[in-house]
Amino acid sequence: MKVFVYRNLHKQCFSIMALQGPMKGRVIAHRDSLELTNVVFKVTESTRLRVVATGKKEVHAGVVGEWDDTCKANLAMMEQVRYNPKESGEFRKLDGTPVKSSPSVALTCGKYIFAET
Repeated sequence: MKVFVYRNLHKQCFSIMALQGPMKGRVIAHRDSLELTNVVFKVTESTRLRVVATGKKEVHAGVVGEWDDTCKANLAMMEQVRYNPKESGEFRKLDGTPVKSSPSVALTCGKYIFAET
């Protein structure tokens, strides 16, 4: 199922929103960790600029991909990815290289994102 996943700052986990089917546009689950395939990293630039200007937190960045509970990622073969709206409008590897997409991503502990490169 195609989903949009973002970090939920209130629940300290990831919120999973359906992008297709009868629950389209609704949060269908919350998870501390999950895996996605065929991932695209998304940032809504206009909302990011508003967040930076006002300091108020809003959902404006996340990952879009196929959610399948059966895949098992090898974190040793992945690189950590982070996002900071004050620094950039892109998800970046720890070395600063921008990341637009990935064949698979593991989101863990309600905080960390690991992408296959």
